[in-house]
Amino acid sequence: MSSANVTGVTLSEEQLKVASQRAADAGLESRVNFQLADYRAVEGQFDRIVSVGMFEHVGVNHYDEFFTVCRRLLAPGGVALLHTIGRSDGPGATSAWIRRYIFPGGYSPALSEVVPAIERSGMSVTDIEVLRYHYAETLRAWRRRFLANRSKAVALYDERFARMWQFYLAASECLFRYSNHVVFQIQFSRRKDSVPGTRDYIADWERNRGNHSVAA
Repeated sequence: MSSANVTGVTLSEEQLKVASQRAADAGLESRVNFQLADYRAVEGQFDRIVSVGMFEHVGVNHYDEFFTVCRRLLAPGGVALLHTIGRSDGPGATSAWIRRYIFPGGYSPALSEVVPAIERSGMSVTDIEVLRYHYAETLRAWRRRFLANRSKAVALYDERFARMWQFYLAASECLFRYSNHVVFQIQFSRRKDSVPGTRDYIADWERNRGNHSVAA
């Protein structure tokens, strides 16, 4: 199985601390480099770029800048993947309550806001997957775990916080299960021949990985 050298960037000191510790615990310090840096300050070129849970905080006015940076950092034959919460019914607005108490500055984009920015950057969209109910299940699991530890949250913060967080998890689950929120996984590259013509290669890789695991 091939190995990879990974560079991760974050603006969160706490996230940097946790990620670095997990890499150390796994014995991967020599192959994983975490940096406290703005993605726009990153230099070099990469064969793969993955963005998970960050694009919701970029801001619509900075989408062109985001994908221009991705194009600069992506090797000619490289592939990038954007994983983001999004809207299935077109552009909208963030709930005032969510904006104030949970995600200041956060926004869930519509495909019609993201894809044109990729096109303007000069890159090609090579695949799009819409995960319609996955995050609803994730939020339900989070809510159940939170309720099982609610007294700890109250002790750590207060009752007001616990009620607010419980409401946020329940309301968000409903938004993904019954309303207009989904998760988009958008694959893009500088060349449209950077990935195979169908998704079969994904299943083939997972099957082969399973065989290697059994053989080991």
